[in-house]
Amino acid sequence: MILYIYKASHWCYCHGFHRVSRLLTKVIFLLFNAFIPGSASIGAGTRLGYSGMGIVFHKNATVGRDCLVGHQVTLGTKVPYFSNIESFDVPCVGDNVYVGSGSKLLGKITIGHNSVIAANSVVITDVPENVIYAGSPARFVREIAGNRAILFSDD
Repeated sequence: MILYIYKASHWCYCHGFHRVSRLLTKVIFLLFNAFIPGSASIGAGTRLGYSGMGIVFHKNATVGRDCLVGHQVTLGTKVPYFSNIESFDVPCVGDNVYVGSGSKLLGKITIGHNSVIAANSVVITDVPENVIYAGSPARFVREIAGNRAILFSDD
């Protein structure tokens, strides 16, 4: 449901109906307690866990195709909100990425394709492709073999 409203908001934003886009963003906030502006870019096939409850995306954030984003995730900038600096230093999430619940992705970082960000991680550096990152600040945990996360192995 939230992604349908976002897509309508994104369409309005791209076609110059900025006030309607902002109105739909406020509807998303009222219904789901999430901030996903129409100017953000979310790829096809991306899903939001628990209907996107509590998700906050920066207006210039980019999420790739076929991603899964957990609830209470923040994609934002390191610059304080109240500063006068118009910052475009926001995360870019690649395709087929899992972002665990409660994770914070901050600053001008790139999350590589087929990567996993564990729950409640704080990511402030680039994440390469096919890896698992966890912790605060997030660190390398292991590589993903064959584009699949092997979280429960016998080794």
